[in-house]
Amino acid sequence: MSLYDDAVRVLKEYEDQEPLRQAYLDHLAAHPDGMWKACGAGHLTASALVVDPSRGRVLLTLHRKLGMWLQMGGHCEPGDVSLADAALREATEESGIRTLTLLPGGPVALDSHPIPAPCHRHLDVQYAAVAAPDAVEAISDESLDLRWFAYDEVAAVADTSVVQLLDRTRARLSGTR
Repeated sequence: MSLYDDAVRVLKEYEDQEPLRQAYLDHLAAHPDGMWKACGAGHLTASALVVDPSRGRVLLTLHRKLGMWLQMGGHCEPGDVSLADAALREATEESGIRTLTLLPGGPVALDSHPIPAPCHRHLDVQYAAVAAPDAVEAISDESLDLRWFAYDEVAAVADTSVVQLLDRTRARLSGTR
């Protein structure tokens, strides 16, 4: 199965955010290259919010280009076999934590947002990754900083999309979503 086919499958199985989910599927139907950065009309990306539920904290990166505290994530690459693999690869690369595990149940959320040229628009498929309490992070070249924040500190440093992703992740962790 190709990465494109996996993305279509994942989005068809995702049972939330219906208008946005359908917009992603429509985008892929109209753009066979919609998985790749080269697609000028926008492209799917994969991200993962790294959480340590035992300590009630989340690891965020201060994005080098955007200057914002965000979850780990980025562009799909030819070697990615699935969106989940892309999200886990990005989270591992950007956090430096090699023992992350994606929460079961597929994506936690979708978020579409404008990005400065040349990308223009990201259609982000967002997962959540669990880190062990003793996990040690390591900053990557893509970050200005990397820091753990208590759940209740996230709203003060991150934008609404990250806060909503954290809320959805916490609901998934508690079994209410």
